[in-house]
Amino acid sequence: MNHNFYYYNKSDRKVFITLLVVIVSAFTIIYLTGGDEADKNTSQNNTHKSSANKSYNYASYTPKKVERFVFDPNTADSTQLIRLGLQPWQVKNIYRYRAAGGIYRKPLDFAKVYGLTVKQFRELEPYIRISSDYLPASTLVKGKDSYIQNMPKDTTTYQRPVKIKETEHIVLNTADTTSLVTIPGIGPYYARKIVQYGNKLGGYVSVDQLDEIEDFPTEAKKYLVINNPTPKKLNINQLSLNELKRHPYINFYRAKAITDYRRLHGSIKSLNDLRLIKDFTPEVIKRLTPYVAY
Repeated sequence: MNHNFYYYNKSDRKVFITLLVVIVSAFTIIYLTGGDEADKNTSQNNTHKSSANKSYNYASYTPKKVERFVFDPNTADSTQLIRLGLQPWQVKNIYRYRAAGGIYRKPLDFAKVYGLTVKQFRELEPYIRISSDYLPASTLVKGKDSYIQNMPKDTTTYQRPVKIKETEHIVLNTADTTSLVTIPGIGPYYARKIVQYGNKLGGYVSVDQLDEIEDFPTEAKKYLVINNPTPKKLNINQLSLNELKRHPYINFYRAKAITDYRRLHGSIKSLNDLRLIKDFTPEVIKRLTPYVAY
């Protein structure tokens, strides 16, 4: 150190030393943290770039409004399948299946698409049309251009029924499956469900009862009407517990309440006789009234 330093008074020397210590400490901190900060900034920049790339990849597919139209799963392209509401990965599976030689010979085969839910299939089933080109060649009638006469009975590539117009209606409480499949949005599955549930009820008295069928397409209700309903009546004073509980509106506990009341109080003259029983709420009594006789 320069000898002139010792000529400064004691107070000046302390100030000089303090400043020197501060400067050295500052450079030390910058040296120790500067590299880490630079690495941090670089890492953050890379993270932002990675996030941007990921966002771009996911943004490449934007879900659109689901549409409904006739399609053949053997020939429909990716754009059509996406419009129908299928996910890109489901479309990819369909393409792989077709590339491997797979053929959808009937609408039910489409239900095997990996990841397709029961609800999705039920909604798409009425719009599936399998071209006759994909039937086995053995179905051809020798010497004739048409093979319709020799078509296998288990195939569902028959001519689809013409759907009714919005101004047309079908009487629900007398309809069969043949007429029900002409309703837009109703295929063979829901046609069968409508008939089966109507039989369990003993006949429909309201179109709104269709909402009691699982996943029923409510938009189809506008094509249906009720005309002079005559539901099958249950004589609740004569039927056994097992017979009573078969009705959709009478579970085990309600059936037991009815038989217990008959045993303790005699014949039931009105469902209001059961109103004090917790299982017979006003709503239950209202729904059950058209189906009960005394």
